[in-house]
Amino acid sequence: MSHHNQPAGRNFCGRTRREFLWQLGGGFGGVALAGMLAGDGHFGNSAHAAPLPQFKNPLAPKPPHFAPKAKSVIFLFMYGGPSHIDTFDYKPEMIGRDNQTVQVKTFGRGGHKNEGRIVEPRWKFKQYGECGKWVSDLFPNLAAHVDDIAFLHSMTADSPIHGSAMLMMNSGRILSGFPSLGSWANYGLGSVNENLPGYVVMLDPTGGPISGAKNWSSGFMPATYAGTIMRSEGAPIHDLKPQAGTTREAQRALLDALRDANEEHLAARSGSANELAARIASYELSFKMQQHAPEAADLSQETAETLQLYGADQPRTRDFGRRCLLARRLVERGVRFIQLYSGGAHNDDNWDAHGDLKKNHEFHAGNTDQPIAALLQDLKQRGLLDETLVVWGGEFGRQPTAEYASGTGRDHNAYGFTMWMAGGGIRGGVSVGTTDELGAAAVEKPMHVKYLHATILNQLGLDPNHLSYFYSGLDQKLVGVEHVEPIQEVIA
Repeated sequence: MSHHNQPAGRNFCGRTRREFLWQLGGGFGGVALAGMLAGDGHFGNSAHAAPLPQFKNPLAPKPPHFAPKAKSVIFLFMYGGPSHIDTFDYKPEMIGRDNQTVQVKTFGRGGHKNEGRIVEPRWKFKQYGECGKWVSDLFPNLAAHVDDIAFLHSMTADSPIHGSAMLMMNSGRILSGFPSLGSWANYGLGSVNENLPGYVVMLDPTGGPISGAKNWSSGFMPATYAGTIMRSEGAPIHDLKPQAGTTREAQRALLDALRDANEEHLAARSGSANELAARIASYELSFKMQQHAPEAADLSQETAETLQLYGADQPRTRDFGRRCLLARRLVERGVRFIQLYSGGAHNDDNWDAHGDLKKNHEFHAGNTDQPIAALLQDLKQRGLLDETLVVWGGEFGRQPTAEYASGTGRDHNAYGFTMWMAGGGIRGGVSVGTTDELGAAAVEKPMHVKYLHATILNQLGLDPNHLSYFYSGLDQKLVGVEHVEPIQEVIA
């Protein structure tokens, strides 16, 4: 077909060049054209965008909902699932019944069972403190502090599988993608230290737990609220040092250049001026941490007596002792949330005692008993325990019956297990809730993980039922949509 007779200014499709530009790319060309015309003043009555909001550092201190009892949290996570009936949940009814088959419903990695062979506790229990709390010989040092501790003996969770149970204990959900507890604390309150992360995680030397970084992720919140891995030996934070040849002056010049950039222009490309400002704040925090993180992790500043108290001078307790001591130093410097993992990787590298219960628990308890007791003692004598909430526990407990036909290994137990809390406005010397006579399930005052989370937030001065983050059309909350009360029995 010939096109010689088409009117001037029209293309071969019969459209003008203006129409072609307007419809190009589904009409987006027209949007750009309209923007340019508006900039030249062709649309006198055009609307103007609201001015960009002033960026606020997401970790800047924020007021709590009410007066807090605690300023910081130290979560001692016993990864793998310590056995409550071999540590703090005394069951005298089991004594003398080793290998006896009983009718008991259990649910672990081995599935649902209706009966099992009793594994009698392998350690003797004694009473300690003015409260007369029964504690096994696994924790002789920690036992001296029971009058400062509130024991929660009827904890329950939704999953007996490590991965999902870890996520629930850390984020309140069995699925990944949700902010962790430390992220919620820093989102709600910010950080009082501009030179260190507001949320620090210290892993076991054998490696991280199952599900990895999902356990300290900020989920759908900005990455600013995610946990930062820190170590007590060597470089305290990975990739913190600048590249070789990069001076502090050059870094400062780059930071100043970023600040002086045209935020509105860059926001048009990145989607939000706040996103740009958040990146600047993140870069500035890294700049400051290069100077302050090594100082915080420098345990040579501590006395020989303090290092000895934590067991940092002994091979057995050196690693966990140094990490507990670093946790105290971070609390002193205003870090909001600190999580220490005892145990990593798989099998007997953590508390997951499927085989030889005695060998497993004596190893891990022996690594942690003295350092944890020292942490409580050190915080108390420095006047920090009153404002520091210490939490101890794993993702679940263990069953009273054997997992296999022979041996002493116990399967996972999410039906009833023990955790404890101390400091931060918690009433010491109390025990709340009970499991049945074998420790198989919670029977008196069952407490789901969300009640533990609600209590932690409450002690920080945050209302767990009103602390929310709008995402995916919902006001998301750590404790879920239903109203959740803190555990009042443990609050002083």
